[in-house]
Parts: sequence; C-alpha cells; structure tokens
Amino acid sequence: MPKLTIFTPTYNRGYIIRKCYESLCSQSNKDFLWLIVDDGSTDNTEDIVNSFINEDKIKIIYHRQKNSGKHVAHNKGVLMCETEIFVCVDSDDYLLDDAVQIIYETWANVEKQKNLAGIIALKGKNHKEAIGTRMPHDIESSSILNLYEKHRFKGDTTLIFKSNILKKHLFPVFEGEKFVTEAVVYDQISQKYEMKLVDKILYVCEYLADGYSKNIMSVYKRNPKGYMFYFTQKIENAKSFKDRYKAVSYYVAGCLGIRSMFYYKICNYKFLKIISIPKAMLIYAKPIIKNKLVKYNLIKF
Repeated sequence: MPKLTIFTPTYNRGYIIRKCYESLCSQSNKDFLWLIVDDGSTDNTEDIVNSFINEDKIKIIYHRQKNSGKHVAHNKGVLMCETEIFVCVDSDDYLLDDAVQIIYETWANVEKQKNLAGIIALKGKNHKEAIGTRMPHDIESSSILNLYEKHRFKGDTTLIFKSNILKKHLFPVFEGEKFVTEAVVYDQISQKYEMKLVDKILYVCEYLADGYSKNIMSVYKRNPKGYMFYFTQKIENAKSFKDRYKAVSYYVAGCLGIRSMFYYKICNYKFLKIISIPKAMLIYAKPIIKNKLVKYNLIKF
C-alpha cells in the first residue's frame, strides 16, 4: 500500500482529465494511489476513467456520487483515503514529473513533527513561473494563514496534508448549497498547525472559463450560507480587537457582495458592524474597480 493518495474531484471534465492522468503516468516515482471522486458528471468522464483503469499504468480508484459540490466530493475523498499523505490535484491541472518524489523526500522531515500538518509548495503557470511570489527564505514552516497574512505571500500553493488531520477538519455542508471555500478548512488547520515550506513548483494550474475561480462572485451568491460561514469563522477565530474589526469588515463586505441584509442583521457584533461599514465598502469596491481597469486596459492583471 502506498503512503500517498493523489485525490481528484471532478465534474464534467472528460475533455481535459487526460492531461492530469498523463502527468501521473509520467511521475518518476509511481508509489501512489489516484483517487477520483466524480461529482455526478453528465459527460463521458466515467468511460474515460475506466479506460485509464484498463491501461493499468497506475493505481486508480474511481467513486461516483450524486452532484453535491466540490467540498462534498473532497469530504468523501478524505474519508475514503487509507494512506498517510493526501494531496488534491484538480482534474484540469497536472503535476510536474518529479512532484511525487519531492513529496516523499520532504515527508521524512514532516511525518514525525506533531506541529506540522503537511507541506506547502508552489503552483505554477508552467514549470518555471510560479503563480505569485516565492516562499519566504527566512523561515522553514508557517501556518497557511500566517503565510499570507504575516509573511505576505501572494499566489496559489500546492497543499499536501497528513490525512489523519484532514479527517478531523471536514467541510461543513449546507442544505441546498454546493460550494464552500477551501479557506474554511485551511483556517481551521491554521489554528493548530504549521506546514513545511518548499520553494519548488510541483503543480501546474490553468484557470478555465467554466471553473470556480472565473465565476467566483456568482458562485458565492448561489451559496450564501457557506460563504458567510467563512466570514463568521474568521470573526470567531480573531485573537484581538484589531483582528475582529478586520474580520467584521470583511463579513460586511461579504453581505454587500451577495446583496444580503439578512446576514448583516444577524451579525452579533452590533458596534463593530456599524463602525466597519466604511472599511467594508472599500473592501467591496476594490475588486470591482480593479476589474474595470483591467477591462479597459488601464492596468495589467
């Protein structure tokens, strides 16, 4: 039994999942299991995956569920995982050829350290160009949250977790909704654990026109319970008045984003939600202004 599960949640990605598959077949170290949870695809994904299984090049487990959302598929993958290490690779992305080998080499410095939940490495636009900044060179580990807020990292990362820790931090599920941001789980883990930092690109990512990242605000509007749960958790985890003020400001900005007075009214921090309105309006307006400037070629994204 391998120590590593590479997990792929998928929905109607039959036309592109082969790229991910081929990257796994090209790994210099093939000691891993590819676990695919199909979130109720209506295309030919199942047939394509079965053809991969028949090729017998790598170990594959395929599970199909009723369409429920990526976060529910992730929960299922975590609960099905029987290996020590868990990494999520989306079906429209792929790993570089030495990714599995680097994970194993780094894991020797991670597995016995109880304060570490796993590894953070880089994602790239290609094998040379990172999506965002490089890792800070003056520290060896950080929580996911502090990497962004304290160490000013910007961009996307490859996250490799101890599966037993993920099993204790599953996504909340809200009736009638199909999306919860990954940051909900990452913020929970950040309260207790740090991650080993690796300044190497392991994973190449392409944002598709039909993906969550391109349509994120419309996704939030369709899934307000999960969206506002994220901000509520931020408020609850705040450790100072300054942090709580900031979290409430983002909560109020979230209310503006999804056009909801309901969530504004039920916020228990009556004083903070009033004084945070100016900051919240700036938070809300900033991406709108930036998108307009990009649209009219006044700035580069």
